[in-house]
Amino acid sequence: MSKNKRLLKWLFAVLAALISLVLLGALYVFSINAYIISYSKDYILTNEKAAELTDVDCILVLGAGIWGNSLSPMLEDRMITGVTLYKDGVSDRLLVSGDHGSDDYDEVNAMKEYAVKNGVEADKIFMDHAGFSTYESMYRARDVFEAEKIVIVTQKYHLYRAIYNARKLGLEAYGVSSDLRNYGSYTNTYNNSREFLARNKDFLWCIVKPAPTYLGESIPINGSGTATDDRDY
Repeated sequence: MSKNKRLLKWLFAVLAALISLVLLGALYVFSINAYIISYSKDYILTNEKAAELTDVDCILVLGAGIWGNSLSPMLEDRMITGVTLYKDGVSDRLLVSGDHGSDDYDEVNAMKEYAVKNGVEADKIFMDHAGFSTYESMYRARDVFEAEKIVIVTQKYHLYRAIYNARKLGLEAYGVSSDLRNYGSYTNTYNNSREFLARNKDFLWCIVKPAPTYLGESIPINGSGTATDDRDY
């Protein structure tokens, strides 16, 4: 066999190996997504079914961005749904979890302010100021707020991963979708693409179970939400 033929054969072997790795990688990430969706889908409830649950420690509303001091449309829909579940008697505690990583970006106070303005008692609303990711929000709900049974509120595309994280961390978790409007094709495409990758990340996180960025002292969810206040309500 000539030198050129040997080189060509080697290049084809390398190319075949690379293609195989790409296909295996694609199979892996698609399989993880399918697994998480399949695992979580039966725990997604309607408002009416959620109201039939008993002994729910809290309704956990996940952050989704603010525009100045105003809730983004997605976050407003989450809060509308969370407040509705509170008024329907699903739980007498709201836990709002989001990013308050700096003085000029504060999701959780915006969320609490909305809930108070819409009829939720201020001391029934707990703020998780360090809910920097879905995984961290679930970890802190368990270890900081000592919740055991929760109803999670977010858009459906996000609920699968949120429920998966919570249950893999030992919480009895259910979810209610807050899809109250159409957020636009660009937003939907971006969120679904980002979520596709995030499910694979959190699948590994739920195996390794790293501690969140912050933990801190226990703030039992059956106490008063004023323990989490950093301003007057």
